[in-house]
Amino acid sequence: MVYKFVVLSDEDESFVREFEFWDSHTLLDFHNLIQDELEFDKSQMASFFMATDNWEKEEEFTLFDMGTGSSTMEVAVLEDIIFRKNQKLLYVFDFFNERSLFVEYTGELKEKDGREYPSCTNSKGIPPKQVVFGGSSRKLYNNIVVSEDDEDEDEPEVDDLFLNGDDEDPLPDFENIDNLNEDEE
Repeated sequence: MVYKFVVLSDEDESFVREFEFWDSHTLLDFHNLIQDELEFDKSQMASFFMATDNWEKEEEFTLFDMGTGSSTMEVAVLEDIIFRKNQKLLYVFDFFNERSLFVEYTGELKEKDGREYPSCTNSKGIPPKQVVFGGSSRKLYNNIVVSEDDEDEDEPEVDDLFLNGDDEDPLPDFENIDNLNEDEE
């Protein structure tokens, strides 16, 4: 049997991908097809999560055995984890910025002659960038101005405390080993 999935991104409403898999394919097959289709760097970490109808994360399927008790993508066969139409998965591809693709199972189809599986059957929109550095949620503080009224005039400046030279003791001559031994006595 062929399973059909639609993949969406909350970063761009025009982005849509539709994929078809045999029921015997794994989440690792799904991961590899997403990586190839979106031209992502395969060295980056990713995970699938089973999700509630409200897209809340449930069971995790990791790329590698992380020793956390979660299953790996390699052992997660689609027919064993997909139980109902409109079942949802999250594909987390950028852990540092908590970015994911929304995956929904849309139903079963009959195998089409001549089509290779897995397959991307519909591709619209530009995929999200795999990794974002300094995303838009980053706050900019370039325009913060401290008025002179905010400074406490009673506090001495750092230069006054440490750099005026009044409290400095001369340092011993470390090039001469005899001077070091005299200090220890």
